[in-house]
Amino acid sequence: MQRTIDPTADRALAINLDQGVYGTFAEIGAGQEVARWFFAVGGAAGTVAKTMSAYDMTVSDSIYGKAARYVSRERVEEMLDHEYDLLRERLDASRGERTRFFAFADTAAARSYSGGNECHAWLGVRFQHAFRSEPSHVILHARLLDPTNARQQEAVGRLGVNLLHAALNVCRDPKAMIELLLDEIGRDRIEIDWISVRGPAFPGGDARLLCLHLVRIGFTPAILFDGDGEPQLASEALRHASVLVERGRFDPVTRLNLEMMAAAREAFAAEGGDAAQDIREIMEITMHNLRDRGQADDGDVLARVELLTAAGKMVLVSDIGAFHDLGEYLAARRVLRTGLVLGVPLLREVFNEGHYKSLPGGILEAFGRLFTHAVRLYVYPTRDVIDGRVITADTLQVSPHLVHLLDHLRVNALIRHLPCNEETLRTYSSDEVRSRICSGDPSWKELVTPEVAARIEKRKSGQDSFPTHRNAAERSQVGKES
Repeated sequence: MQRTIDPTADRALAINLDQGVYGTFAEIGAGQEVARWFFAVGGAAGTVAKTMSAYDMTVSDSIYGKAARYVSRERVEEMLDHEYDLLRERLDASRGERTRFFAFADTAAARSYSGGNECHAWLGVRFQHAFRSEPSHVILHARLLDPTNARQQEAVGRLGVNLLHAALNVCRDPKAMIELLLDEIGRDRIEIDWISVRGPAFPGGDARLLCLHLVRIGFTPAILFDGDGEPQLASEALRHASVLVERGRFDPVTRLNLEMMAAAREAFAAEGGDAAQDIREIMEITMHNLRDRGQADDGDVLARVELLTAAGKMVLVSDIGAFHDLGEYLAARRVLRTGLVLGVPLLREVFNEGHYKSLPGGILEAFGRLFTHAVRLYVYPTRDVIDGRVITADTLQVSPHLVHLLDHLRVNALIRHLPCNEETLRTYSSDEVRSRICSGDPSWKELVTPEVAARIEKRKSGQDSFPTHRNAAERSQVGKES
């Protein structure tokens, strides 16, 4: 094969020259950019059985069925079902013994003429990994970050070529397959924030691990897991909802973590008038901090996710560091308002100016970016480790030159004190619970809920794995979730 100067074109040409693959392309919206690559490089007759452009909604419905939304996972799955089944029905008898069939589909909304719309795309490929095998599929969601329609279309085209190439050639190594997706595009142009694989090409494939890998390699800032522990598209699950987020390691989640969330929910709901079902309670595990202390493996992260979902919470696994970045992440998913739940020790850390040296405006810029997006901090008291006195958001002391800033946030109700029973107030971290578990001290069960305790006991009994050690750097870090 004669190589071009463009790796994306090389991949399209290699597929065209592979006599063992053959398929169809169906694309809705944002131009038909993927199929164009295969025609442009030459030799498309060897690959392309058919291309379909169902841009009109009525035409699309007549082919694929009525859709509630046209840029959606449901629609791309309907497209793959229809096109793949039709291809196999027509061509399997004549060439199935020597051909791996595929159907590629995408539905995209690039920047409109008037602007202001959500720019995103769903892409999928259904394919055979061997002749006459049952089909497998890869489906992903991408946010389009380029400022112009033309640039977004071009990025979708390259992403589609990469997806088809990776699925056909690298499916046996799903993580490597994912890592190819943004080649010749860049993370500044596209964010891939959800992926699913299924079928015999992916034996033992776990969508949860692949979604975590998206975070690890920087393809997306975060992955959201629902109450059943399944990855969800955050922009759909959180859109137009009010959200409460508590940050921590949750290793494991403690009663104190849940008491903080419960107290915050009561105050949050009263202030916003939200119906109970419109508030999403999210526990955020920050990979950013895990990496600072020695990277936790994916199994450890998933163990924490499972304990949190056992406690009935949604989980956000993120690589988001500063609070203002978290606020902007949620605002981009169009949440109505955000409550961040934290303890006094973490609030004190928020006022550490050392965290904002990279910002031209320092702590003022960080706070401006945070509180612009209808964000409030709900702060749970702590007990001083030296004299035992209770410290609240109202009594916390900061550096003298920051006192007026803290007062401003208090007066404008941007920082809210959460009430508690000061007589029974206890402060402890996940580290203390973990230490008791590992040492065989049964009192750890008093510090977690029965549901969490049952899950931990199951793992300890060998029915499931439960990490029982951490590296020295992680053990030496004082927990900040309380």
